[in-house]
Amino acid sequence: MKKKYLKNLIAGTIGAVMMYSSLPVVYAEDSEPVPTGKIIYSSDFEDGDVSLFSKRNDNDTTVVSASTDNAVSGTKSLCASGRTKSWNGPALKLDNICEPGTAYLVSAKIMGQYYTSNTMSLQYTDASGTEHYENLANLNGNGWQEVNDIKISFSPDVSNVMIYFEGGTDNIYIDDFVLKEAPKYSIQENIPSLKEVYSDYFRIGGVATVKELAPQSTKDLILKHCNSFTAGNEMKPDALLDQNACIAMAQNGDDTNPQVTLDQARSQLDFARDNNIPMRGHVLVWHQQTPTWFFKENYDVNGEWVSKEKMLKRLENYIKNVFETLEKEYPEIDFYAYDVVNECWLDDGKQRPAGTQEEGSQNSPWVKVFGDNMAFIKPAFEFAKKYAPEGTKLYYNDFNEYMPQKTDAIIKMVEEINSDGHYIDGIGMQSHLDARSGSDAFPSVNVYKKALDKFCETGLDVQVTELDVTVNDKEHFKEQAQYYSDIMDTIVAQKDHVSSVTFWGTTDDMSWRASKYPLLFNEDYTAKEAFYAIVDGFSSTGTTTTTKPSATTSTTTTTATTEKPSETTTTTTATVKPSGDIKYGDADNDGQVTVADAVLIMQYIVNSDGFPLTEQGRKNADSVGNGDGITTADALAIQMIKINLLKLEDLPLDSIPDLE
Repeated sequence: MKKKYLKNLIAGTIGAVMMYSSLPVVYAEDSEPVPTGKIIYSSDFEDGDVSLFSKRNDNDTTVVSASTDNAVSGTKSLCASGRTKSWNGPALKLDNICEPGTAYLVSAKIMGQYYTSNTMSLQYTDASGTEHYENLANLNGNGWQEVNDIKISFSPDVSNVMIYFEGGTDNIYIDDFVLKEAPKYSIQENIPSLKEVYSDYFRIGGVATVKELAPQSTKDLILKHCNSFTAGNEMKPDALLDQNACIAMAQNGDDTNPQVTLDQARSQLDFARDNNIPMRGHVLVWHQQTPTWFFKENYDVNGEWVSKEKMLKRLENYIKNVFETLEKEYPEIDFYAYDVVNECWLDDGKQRPAGTQEEGSQNSPWVKVFGDNMAFIKPAFEFAKKYAPEGTKLYYNDFNEYMPQKTDAIIKMVEEINSDGHYIDGIGMQSHLDARSGSDAFPSVNVYKKALDKFCETGLDVQVTELDVTVNDKEHFKEQAQYYSDIMDTIVAQKDHVSSVTFWGTTDDMSWRASKYPLLFNEDYTAKEAFYAIVDGFSSTGTTTTTKPSATTSTTTTTATTEKPSETTTTTTATVKPSGDIKYGDADNDGQVTVADAVLIMQYIVNSDGFPLTEQGRKNADSVGNGDGITTADALAIQMIKINLLKLEDLPLDSIPDLE
């Protein structure tokens, strides 16, 4: 039986990784470089040719020319003059020179007149004809400003894709412009699949925007690791609501039947349908990313606010139209969960102030119309329960949900709404967390656990809907990994009440919190320490060993936060048994034997220059076939210790034992 379990471990967890001598290294910056693709367009404009750049549209007064007024290299640059509006500017159309589904990198030097206050942005038109704009870089300062390797991509269902420069009305100068294919990476196929590792616990979800999903490698990553998918932005209210169609309905006498469109989410919905991936719908009712015109008479942003009665009719028809449109156009997709209402409570447990987003990001136009939360939250769930497909569970979703007063406010709300019927099926814990530098993590694991336990005690289903964990810098990836591991252990302990865990994004560079490296995968799709930390000790047999101590020594760590009083947590760790000056298994020489030592051993085997061991570390690592050098058996022995198939004091060994 033990031998069979060990075989499962090797096949289904990090042990599988360690059986391959070709294991890719963990860190993106240390991995073998993938050749950058071809240069699509590059110019220092010394030849005077600016023909690929143009003004943005017929109403743009920009004149594009080569100029000798300013230059970085040589004597010429591109000059955009004659600009009369801040949005006027030089644009490079990408449709005819770039391929959809491919990632590209843009570099350039830009100078505005006097003090530079320009932006580099991306524009495209979706399938419905709606234009979209995305800011790529802000340029502020005197003289020439520089952008380097800004990543862009677009999906096949969009058109009129262009990079452009705007801001102010003075001349804009561009020099040393380069557009090239980004390095092409493949995912790691020989590492455990998250959805398989956690198959007996809960679903594992992935999230991607249209832009993020465009490269094939992102699709491959989600398909390997996830059995749930969420659209990043394209199924939020501002993406679903079709203002022109709404106005047309109002002009025909119906001012209470908001029209919706799925055009912005086509590529994501097609991806889920074509690969048979169930989806979490996100989100119907939210104070942010809901256009102000939705709450105004005749859908005119300058109109009067509608009455409660009219908005209630709009709310019902909006929710009905969303579910009916999904059922009509994508009947094959299983929307097993849907966030009906999002982020209605402040951290102190009070409702949001009334107002528009233009007046303040905390303001809620829903409160502006209805006066209080319950006047629209309960009807929203009643309507969703009425129109959602059979089997779709309905959730209230919030962030900073671990703040005690907010936790209590959410629980009180769901219990009140469900007091005369079952409208809310579950609670979504967004779980945007911050490991910082480790000891100062916020929230502490104990604080998070208290909130999770409280939500589970309601008897409702709980889903972790937007998990990511920021860190101060790459130097603290180890602390990030430990924090991720502790959080996942906490969630697994409530596996009977938690039905899914969704990571908010795919790779660090594409995250909304990219500057703080919050996810499990690097830019090149290689797994980070955090990934290995959360698959350590799990198998698809329904057994977890991460909560079982492999030694008797306990250490107490005090976790301090700036927002909350410090929490004290007790953590059990494996303490190394020394043999002379050798501490067997402790490859990183930190006094403990953990999965990090096993990963480091495999990295050393693959790339000893990129992942060197100290002289002491090499002695410590050579614990199986002692004296024969460092092999995969040394890494496997550590894994067996972690699941209690071996004891630390058994080291060193002549060979891996036959566990009949």
